[in-house]
Amino acid sequence: MIVENTLKITLNFAHLKWTKLSMMTIKKYILAVALFLSATAVSFAQNSNTAADQDNYTQVITKRSEKIVSSLGLTDSVKFKKVEGIVVDQYRTLGIIHDTRNAKAKDIKAQAGDDKAKATAQTAALDSATGLQLNQAHAAYLAKLSAELSPEQIDKVKDAMTYNILGVTYGAYLDELPTLTDAQKAQIKAWLVEARELAIDAESSEKKHAVFGKYKGRINNYLSKQGYDMKKAEDDWQQRIKARQQQKTNG
Repeated sequence: MIVENTLKITLNFAHLKWTKLSMMTIKKYILAVALFLSATAVSFAQNSNTAADQDNYTQVITKRSEKIVSSLGLTDSVKFKKVEGIVVDQYRTLGIIHDTRNAKAKDIKAQAGDDKAKATAQTAALDSATGLQLNQAHAAYLAKLSAELSPEQIDKVKDAMTYNILGVTYGAYLDELPTLTDAQKAQIKAWLVEARELAIDAESSEKKHAVFGKYKGRINNYLSKQGYDMKKAEDDWQQRIKARQQQKTNG
């Protein structure tokens, strides 16, 4: 549970008439929640986990970060450790932000009881504030990486943090639709890059994949409007894949 003795923000939106709230008022509430989360995030992390849990988590994210940095071709051991530390710190920061948000969301649900409208309003404000925190952490992280790595190396870090979903998905579109124009390829790539930026900050593998899934839906709608029959294209592609696999087996 988050300690709230020194800072307590009441988000009793049930007493507010949302239809009369100005955008400025709403933004003030969101900012208040963001400040609250920032002030309690570290406290939450320290009080909600045992020392053993923290040690285990540190080992996990350190091993994960080491694997990511190992793919960058860094020969300077000092720089290697520095970049590894930057990645470790980002994983830890994201973990604190998401854990704090989830604990607060649980409290909101419990305190709201049967008042679903109240819980929905408070959770929406909480998510907006969490989004602000994630954006700030994301920008700070990229700034630190930029001071040590080339743009190509930073892309490798981003791909590793998102399981290379961008590359796999883009390659699949090219294979499925060999007649894509350069403009269509560029649009697909741009949306997948945008998805990767969001997925980096997602709290789990499932949610990272969900971000890309949302953008794949956008891409498919775009391609349908461009005249592609995506259902037929998918069926034809699967047939080509089976044929290639059969050819390898026979060969």
